Amino acid sequence: MALSITNLSKQYSNQKTALSNFSIQINKGILGLLGPNGAGKSTLMKLIATISKPTGGSLLLDDTDIVQHPDAIRKVLGYLPQDFGVYPNLNAYEFLEYIAAMKGVGGPGLRKRIDILLEGVNLTADAKRPIGTYSGGMKQRIGIAQALLNDPKVLIFDEPTVGLDPEERMRFRQLIADLAQDCVIILSSHIVSDIETIADEVAIMQGGKLITKDYQQDIINQADGRIFETFLDNAALTQFKSRYKVIDTARQHDRIKTRYISTAADVAASSALVKATLEDAYLFLTQNNA
Repeated sequence: MALSITNLSKQYSNQKTALSNFSIQINKGILGLLGPNGAGKSTLMKLIATISKPTGGSLLLDDTDIVQHPDAIRKVLGYLPQDFGVYPNLNAYEFLEYIAAMKGVGGPGLRKRIDILLEGVNLTADAKRPIGTYSGGMKQRIGIAQALLNDPKVLIFDEPTVGLDPEERMRFRQLIADLAQDCVIILSSHIVSDIETIADEVAIMQGGKLITKDYQQDIINQADGRIFETFLDNAALTQFKSRYKVIDTARQHDRIKTRYISTAADVAASSALVKATLEDAYLFLTQNNA
């Protein structure tokens, strides 16, 4: 199973262009989507989920045009949007049974599947409480569970780890890693470490266009020789930021370890070349395509 997207465009009535001639091939495994706010990530996922229609281009699931035949993907789709709403008076069992009915999922095995999913998202102990009493992270976890109800073959997660603590994020990563062999999984997150930990491939978007899509290491290699570190005092940091693209700072005693992007020909004094990370490469590529 694969998604083939060719020259996909989406323009809203106010003439805002969210996607422009966007092309990508998405195969089984986990694709991590990175991009600044307004890059078009959520728009892309809504188009794939057939919640919205494109204004141009084609979107195929294998050989089926899902713009013309949306049910082809809807019956195998699990989707967690960025703004996921719940029914506050229902408990977790009631909510998941309702969502299952909406998806046409039923039968004698449904309750067992719900139990397995609730255990997977660590909500078994709270399953009979009204969802309205849940914390933000717990609501996010019930959203993850509902996306998995119909044993989907295409999974779309838009910022799924928002509100989750580190242990819950690790549980989520393990949960979807187990599904990656048989599913197309698209995961959008502002938390680069989540993408770095789990994604097979990474796509970086900006301004409604695709900057790059590749295996993680190949993307990281694009920033090789461009990431440096130096130590500064407080007085020097402000001026330093006016000249260099600073990625990160960390105070160490009375000095500030400063990580930045540059070239070998324009390196600050006492700087050391360091190994690039996915976050470094992401910032480097989006800066160069701004």
